[in-house]
Amino acid sequence: MSDMSPKEFKHILVGVDDSADAQLAFRYAINRAKTDGAKLTIVSILEQHSMNVYEAMSKDFIHGQRKDLEDHVLQYQKLAQEFGVKDVSVVVDEGDPGETIVKDIIPAVKPDLLVIGSVSKQGVRKYFGSQAAYMAKNAPVSVLVIR
Repeated sequence: MSDMSPKEFKHILVGVDDSADAQLAFRYAINRAKTDGAKLTIVSILEQHSMNVYEAMSKDFIHGQRKDLEDHVLQYQKLAQEFGVKDVSVVVDEGDPGETIVKDIIPAVKPDLLVIGSVSKQGVRKYFGSQAAYMAKNAPVSVLVIR
């Protein structure tokens, strides 16, 4: 009889935004990281498509948005550390979330599991749903979509 225990992950990457699904994904990721003794990296992407052209051209606006997002992600980091995850890092980037995570973040961070929520912000639900599908299909590592 082979070993039936589930695969243990060494490095979990979790994508967060302000959606309820992302909160669930985050909760799953910190529990799993603590159980497996895994490293946890929390990633959030500043989505350019959600800005209008004037905002996108304004360095101050982008800088402000990015600062808000960085502060938000640092709150997640603090929660993970308080929960008992020892090794927690954060990454904030800009662009298309699915592509940025698959093409830039995963190769740089080298996780063995990506945990994401299935939907995001009302109004672009279809959009982020397709983001989750894109990541599940194209990520070179295991992907867990939480809903």
